[in-house]
Amino acid sequence: MQVKKLAGRTVVSSGAKWEDIVGYSRAVRKGQLIFVTGTIGINPDGSYPDGVEAQTRRAFEIIINAIEALGGKKEDIVRNRIFVKNADDWEEIGKVHRELFNDIRPCCTMVEISDLVGRTGLLEIECEAVAG
Repeated sequence: MQVKKLAGRTVVSSGAKWEDIVGYSRAVRKGQLIFVTGTIGINPDGSYPDGVEAQTRRAFEIIINAIEALGGKKEDIVRNRIFVKNADDWEEIGKVHRELFNDIRPCCTMVEISDLVGRTGLLEIECEAVAG
């Protein structure tokens, strides 16, 4: 994760190819607020873990690393939005979410979508945190 100041805020880049192509940051901190962009569960080598449960874990690992790079922590997360390609996967995704956040209980929305940009991955997760 690369952290820098930009336009009066602190931003973090995870090095994903889409960040430069589209012109966005993995996460942005402004004051106490941290916003994490849609994140897929991709491995550093560009491969995908097998199955939606593993991809969910990997996506949240990337998200939590970005929040920590901006001075926050997992417990600061207040909202998660999960976009899934197959709503039938909700139980596996929900299991991972419960394991990670049961003691925190952030708001969470899960919505089925037709596809993801790049047509890769099984889900995409974005979140918001209030640090400090």
